[in-house]
Amino acid sequence: MIYSIKAQGIAPSITLSIDAKAKKMKQEGIDVIGFGAGEPDFNTPENIQNAAIEAIKRGFTKYTAASGIKELKEAIAQKFKNDNSLSYTHSQIVVSTGAKQSLANVFQAILNPGDEVIIPIPFWVSYPELVKLSDGVPKFIETTEENNFKYSISSLEKVVTNKTKAIIVNSPNNPTGTVYNREDLISIADFAKKHDLVIISDEIYEKLIYSENKHVSIASLSKDAYDRTVVINGVSKSYAMTGWRIGYAACGDEKIAKLMSNIQSHVTSNPNSIAQYASVEALNGEQETIMHMLNEFNNRRKYMVNRINKIKYISCNEPEGAFYIMVNISNIIGKSINGICIKDSLTFSDVLLEEEKVAVIPGSAFGVDNYIRLSYATSLENIENGLNRIENFLNKF
Repeated sequence: MIYSIKAQGIAPSITLSIDAKAKKMKQEGIDVIGFGAGEPDFNTPENIQNAAIEAIKRGFTKYTAASGIKELKEAIAQKFKNDNSLSYTHSQIVVSTGAKQSLANVFQAILNPGDEVIIPIPFWVSYPELVKLSDGVPKFIETTEENNFKYSISSLEKVVTNKTKAIIVNSPNNPTGTVYNREDLISIADFAKKHDLVIISDEIYEKLIYSENKHVSIASLSKDAYDRTVVINGVSKSYAMTGWRIGYAACGDEKIAKLMSNIQSHVTSNPNSIAQYASVEALNGEQETIMHMLNEFNNRRKYMVNRINKIKYISCNEPEGAFYIMVNISNIIGKSINGICIKDSLTFSDVLLEEEKVAVIPGSAFGVDNYIRLSYATSLENIENGLNRIENFLNKF
């Protein structure tokens, strides 16, 4: 049997494998503290739950239009107008089974074999694999902790070629928590215009920004930026709806939206009908729960940053958004514990899980091996306990 060469070239998600291992240990009765979760630890707000129940009772359990129901597209368009000063028609919006499918649809809609997509390192684990699944070529740019893991125009100019089709902007960023400000985005928009690139702006963590930082959508900067940008968003992170699987894309170029809708009609058809009606309530209903989550995340963020920077061997920048911290472990690489040499972030994560029963995501999942990612989408009690264990672990070296 000869299997798909393309499929065999796709790497499994390290984040999901670590999470699965930690969950298995918990099921076996082991006291594991997990810092891997990429989802809020809050339940979906009650008004959204009730909207789903009402949708079931009213019989909204049938097929819908492949690209989403009219009511949800209206809510999404209104959200863009209110939050981002962006205007989209229904034909420019495609609702999908999570933001991940939205991204997959975009890459399939715009890429031809050999087309290149610029991706920053560290990157969200699925970006390069989704590009490869669409016959594209990931073009990586290393960012620096000193520059808060942001693109620099000089580095962008070094990698762009006549095959470059698109650039990914992820703000707030997973895994770094970096937020691009208006000036940053203007420079990227100018670069994209100069080289005629599609901008894929992943804004799924838009509502989770701290301090005085404000979210700016790159599509709002100019007509040119609007026309060449596909904005990716969804309800998963902001409304604690990760399992409901509703994401959406808004395309300045209506042709891209049409192609995405056609692709989706064959791959999955419509997103879950009940989740769509629940998402209408999420976007149109009360928004106080977001502020509650934001305040909780902010308290955890401050505690974690302060505590991590007091622990021997490790350090971190203060993230500006999302709910992740990239922890620099370069000072521990090459050191040994119980006869095991910590040669990379995966070894560090494996030994930490075995020794102290703490699950973290190795930086290699994001293209950087001197870091681990910790999520603060868990209780302050778990965070305190988990960091105590990490400190105990590091004190053994």
